[in-house]
Amino acid sequence: MEKRKIEIMDTTLRDGEQTSGVSFSAAEKLTIAQLLLEELNIDRIEIASARVSKGEFLGVKGIMAWAEEKSYCHRIEVLTFVDGGLSIDWMKKAGAKVQNLLTKGSMNHLTHQLKKTPEQHFAEIAEIIALAKENNIETNIYLEDWSNGMRNSPEYVFQFLEFLATQPVKRILLPDTLGVLIPSQTFEYISKITAKYPNIHFDFHAHNDYDLSVANVLEAVKAGIDGLHVTVNGMGERAGNAPIESVVAVINDFLPEVKINVRESSLYSVSKLVETFTGYRIPANKPIVGDNVFTQTAGIHADGDNKNNLYFNDLLPERFGRKRKYALGKTSGKANIEKNLQELGLHLNQEDLKLVTQRIIELGDKKETVTKEDLPYIISDVLDSQTYEDKIVIESYVLVHSKGMRPSTTLCLKIDGEIIEENAQGDGQFDAFMNALTKIYKSKKMTLPKLIDYAVRIPPGSSSDALCETIITWTNGVKEFKTRGLDSDQTVAAIKATQKMLNIATA
Repeated sequence: MEKRKIEIMDTTLRDGEQTSGVSFSAAEKLTIAQLLLEELNIDRIEIASARVSKGEFLGVKGIMAWAEEKSYCHRIEVLTFVDGGLSIDWMKKAGAKVQNLLTKGSMNHLTHQLKKTPEQHFAEIAEIIALAKENNIETNIYLEDWSNGMRNSPEYVFQFLEFLATQPVKRILLPDTLGVLIPSQTFEYISKITAKYPNIHFDFHAHNDYDLSVANVLEAVKAGIDGLHVTVNGMGERAGNAPIESVVAVINDFLPEVKINVRESSLYSVSKLVETFTGYRIPANKPIVGDNVFTQTAGIHADGDNKNNLYFNDLLPERFGRKRKYALGKTSGKANIEKNLQELGLHLNQEDLKLVTQRIIELGDKKETVTKEDLPYIISDVLDSQTYEDKIVIESYVLVHSKGMRPSTTLCLKIDGEIIEENAQGDGQFDAFMNALTKIYKSKKMTLPKLIDYAVRIPPGSSSDALCETIITWTNGVKEFKTRGLDSDQTVAAIKATQKMLNIATA
């Protein structure tokens, strides 16, 4: 059986730009338009509102110049108004070919905002449609507040649809403007309309105020809708619009009788670019495109994936150009760590793996997650710690660094069971620590190896909370040796490296 085709219209550049604090430059609009049409293969895009600003005009003009070269003009739409033809004139100058005319879809809006009768409103709309046709501009019609219209004044909505059925209109757009519909209402209202007007193309425009936009989209498709409006990352006014990422996944997985043209594999890359342009950050737990949605944290899940992919579902990350990850932290098990070691091409015996697992759990108590890139440093630190016995232990220390005052350290050291405490200042926290340590060694008439090199590194691509490896080179006058310390705090990592030195030097 041939699948029913559903058009996808992306309105990131128009309705998505109504996200608080978001504004695209003309160059950004062109780049996003190109990605939506060519990379994602979206059927149609809505790129602007007419007469908003000079910048908006230049943005539309640039997109339309590119679209004309590509023969995409009729896939690009602009929101217009019942304004006596001013929007049509604006579109002509910008080169736009399809208008989405904003009209009133509820008696409440018509009466209190426009203060007109249905007949007056319809007459003005007819004039705009006729003017658009004269200028070779296609017309789609938005019924603003349509969902409340169906709730509170359905007779007006059907009166309006009877009028539009007589007009040269290509599509009628049904928005849940205030995001008030629940799925059963969406199905009921759209079913009534598509049954009564089977030959008219209807789009559904969902908002997400109750977090029901994707569920409402699902019901709209079941009720016979012909087109859906979405935005990248669910951007839009208030709680936003239906997110294209989730809508595409839901349709592809749960509506086998329906066909859409969107290219799934490009959803993530386009999402990240829009995130960059807008500064509108994607929540880590956002389906499909969030950082955490393909990350297994619990060790039991990694173990299950090793045993016939027990924790996989149909949302395979490869569909969206992504990879499954296994987080490292205090809930990790050996299976999580083994998965990450496999990706790095590393192998540990069971004893060493147990030690590394324990160290990761300890780090997880202080740091939310440990990255795959941290693993080589952790392994090095753990294996290095097995080469000596702790005869000298740094029991505790206090590091003080205040503006306008020299850093100071109070150090408590255990040497062969004896506790010794000392305080010192220095040019930095670690220098103060070393000065306190030197005092203790002098009091015990012990020789402290000399620091000759100090290096710090973090895993590639890490952020300010990354694990930090401090590598210190020492000399005892006879030979040089290195010790490593690992911690999310650079000074603490250096102190850990120093404790290793104290025990190696006395071995």
